[in-house]
Amino acid sequence: MFRSQPLRSPLTVIVLGATALLAVATPAAAQQLQVFREQDITELRLGQKILVDDGSCPNGQIKEVTGSTLSASGVVATVKCIPRVRR
Repeated sequence: MFRSQPLRSPLTVIVLGATALLAVATPAAAQQLQVFREQDITELRLGQKILVDDGSCPNGQIKEVTGSTLSASGVVATVKCIPRVRR
């Protein structure tokens, strides 16, 4: 018969928790999209952020389009210029 063992130490709990958090957070970071025209955004989800590099913001900044609120006609987009992050 298989008998489950209790967790031996708090360190095991921390390591398992950190692994689970990393697994959940990684896909969210990978979803950051960048397009060259705002018209290229075909479907914007609530809370989603898309960077638009169309040259409409001042030097060193890039346009960020965010799905901010939900209305009867769909997701309402909010647009603002944010500092460009160099990779």
